[in-house]
Amino acid sequence: QLQLVESGGGLVQPGGSLRLSCAASGFNLDYYVIGWFREAPGKEREGVSCTSNTDDSTYYADSVKGRFTFARDNAKNTVYLQMNSLKPEDTAVYYCAAGLILTYNGGGAQYWGQGTEVTVSS
Repeated sequence: QLQLVESGGGLVQPGGSLRLSCAASGFNLDYYVIGWFREAPGKEREGVSCTSNTDDSTYYADSVKGRFTFARDNAKNTVYLQMNSLKPEDTAVYYCAAGLILTYNGGGAQYWGQGTEVTVSS
């Protein structure tokens, strides 16, 4: 079965950290552009971070730059999103996606994770 399975969301206080995981099964992430996206209540889906499948370049949205870090473990066929200094405005459902191309809002994605909820609140 070809799928992405996410884990790692939860409730955290402002300033705290979480690490999201996205594990692929049935296909090799090496060949795909991988992105993390989020959907906050009442807002459109936005791109958080994205990494190329051809070089080491990684994109971060301005809102998370310096706080979030994208990492890839090829041996485990898994990618991660380390989120530090979390803010209430980071509250959203986070999704990982894979595709040969990915647009800012996830267009072109061939696979989506099921989503994991992140709530930043005191």
